[in-house]
Amino acid sequence: MSKSLKRVTAALEAAGVATEILAATEDTRTAAQAAAVAGCAIDQIVKSIIFRGEASGHVRLFLTAGGNQVSPDKASALAGEPLGRADADLVRAETGFAIGGVSPVGHIAPVTAFLDPRLMEFPLVWAAAGTPRHIFAIAPETLLRITGATLAPFAA
Repeated sequence: MSKSLKRVTAALEAAGVATEILAATEDTRTAAQAAAVAGCAIDQIVKSIIFRGEASGHVRLFLTAGGNQVSPDKASALAGEPLGRADADLVRAETGFAIGGVSPVGHIAPVTAFLDPRLMEFPLVWAAAGTPRHIFAIAPETLLRITGATLAPFAA
């Protein structure tokens, strides 16, 4: 088991979340790939979109429904600073995850997060479990609680 997957598993257990982590034989890097593996609608996939705060230099995590795009203007307004592209090194340094497997939980340091209200419309959503081939199901209310994310509209 990878270090990233162990961190996600430990974070879920620490939060009292009982869920099975699904190990796929193919990549789940994209929302479409993850939806195919989970057998769910694309909007039930939690995409972890990471931006770099231009003023702070720290990452900001936007947990959005698989079919939605993040509006840079709305995201910047929520973050309280202009946002730019977060490179792979910054993402790994601040979250502990590689791009393509960033989980909403199990980060190596606290991350400011925002959650797309569209995700709240489903009984279950699926999120990355720290690798490009592992996902887990979770109730969106539980995801909101354990991530400490702010529920706010930021989709384009």
